[in-house]
Amino acid sequence: MIKIGTALFEACEELERERGISKEVLIASLCDAMVAAYKKHMHIKEATNIEAILDEQSGEIGVFRTKLVVDNVEDPDTQITLADAKEIAEDVETGDEIKIEVTPEQFGRIAAQSAKQVITQRIREAERNLVLQEFMDKKGTLTTGIIQRVENRNVIVNIGKTDAIMPQKEQIPGEYYKPGNRIRVFVLNVKETTRLPQVIVSHAHAEIVRELFELEVPEIEDGIVEIKSISREAGYRTKIAVWSNDPEVDSVGACIGPRGSRIQTIVSELKNEKIDIVRYSEDPVEYIVNALSPARVVSVDILADDEYAHEAMVVVPDDQLSLAIGREGQNVRLAHKLTGWKIDIKSVSQMERAEAQNISNYEEAPDEISDDTVEEVDELQQEIEEEMNQQALDEEDFQTEEASEENGDIEE
Repeated sequence: MIKIGTALFEACEELERERGISKEVLIASLCDAMVAAYKKHMHIKEATNIEAILDEQSGEIGVFRTKLVVDNVEDPDTQITLADAKEIAEDVETGDEIKIEVTPEQFGRIAAQSAKQVITQRIREAERNLVLQEFMDKKGTLTTGIIQRVENRNVIVNIGKTDAIMPQKEQIPGEYYKPGNRIRVFVLNVKETTRLPQVIVSHAHAEIVRELFELEVPEIEDGIVEIKSISREAGYRTKIAVWSNDPEVDSVGACIGPRGSRIQTIVSELKNEKIDIVRYSEDPVEYIVNALSPARVVSVDILADDEYAHEAMVVVPDDQLSLAIGREGQNVRLAHKLTGWKIDIKSVSQMERAEAQNISNYEEAPDEISDDTVEEVDELQQEIEEEMNQQALDEEDFQTEEASEENGDIEE
């Protein structure tokens, strides 16, 4: 046996407190390292009856080989005679298994080198598994981190046991990420790597708005108010559609809060990003009107509503056209994402001009008939006239024949 003392157990307990790696995992790693070092030292490739045993009370560790007690030994690596076995344990009988210590002399240095490598590797694997398990559970949720640095336009954020990466496309445009600042991020994905898992986070994801509303609005957390849809252009504007499952609770008012306290907290967290809270409706016309707020709507005409397309024509007053469309089309674009409807917006004057143009085109339509069409109509008219003339001649001949027959009957 090799004396290792109590320092190892103290180190294992410290690692368990600091990194969350259990003491049993470290002790098992040490025993595996001892077995691997013994096999390498003794040039043994395969052996299933070799194990390392650690005695926590004495602080000693040794390598043991399990052998079967037999009368006649055929394989000395796996069998032992009864007489030899009784020298080790007096109460052993034929057919029993006995553990025989095979720890080589001066094996401590070799075992220590091997143990260091194996334990280091096992600690890394244990840390990787702990981080992977922890952040797999956090995937799709909001977490708080500290900005560490900016590398190649990627922001590195420490979120506990590991550093996460925030790619440029997941950052808010124009936002300055200063190292040391705390930041609330959304865990997008967790990728397995040979080292620690790679965690991808976002500061621009729409679900951040959902999480913030769930934290600030108790009615949402309780299920009284439900968030139906969110559309966001991070750093600029967000539209959120809400619905109340209780007729006595106003969904929009609950999200705004007394004197706007709840919505103001969320806006401050999002660096003064504009938020439009709209009332959800199962009626597509009403839903589209609400989604285009703050613009006023004159009428909504449903053009298509089936499994292939959802299209609507919206008419707004002339002075509301720019507000309904928004800067660079932002308002109508967010309304489209929120409702899932393709929205075409026109002003009242534009619709009047379009209707007048349609009437004018209809009145001018006869003057636009082509020469080929005129020729076809003339030919058809000529054919009709010829057919009518032929019918008249046939009737005249028929009447002449009847008169002749009548005269013949009279003469007779």
